[in-house]
Amino acid sequence: MIRGSCLCGQVRYEITGPLRGALNCHCSMCRKAHGAAFRSRASVKASDFRWTQGAELVTFYESSPGNHRGFCRVCGSPLLSRFDFEPSFYGLPLGALDDDPGIKPKRHVFVA
Repeated sequence: MIRGSCLCGQVRYEITGPLRGALNCHCSMCRKAHGAAFRSRASVKASDFRWTQGAELVTFYESSPGNHRGFCRVCGSPLLSRFDFEPSFYGLPLGALDDDPGIKPKRHVFVA
């Protein structure tokens, strides 16, 4: 099991399945949403993800059509992305994980 949380600790989750497809995304949306030069992320099956605390504190913003970014409304930490085109998977920022994910990003996307 892998656990994750927001900066203030009021939102927590756990993942019971494997993470897949770790990468570093340099697109303008990810840079803005994370306040960084890129976002390190991986995918997880929605069925392998569950909120363990503070689900009511997660707010979603549709950053582009069909892409919903979830963040803690208390501290602003990005927590996951949901996709209308692929509802069975979530995108997770690796920086929000409390435990070693067991994978590392293997590629960079949207690099100029």
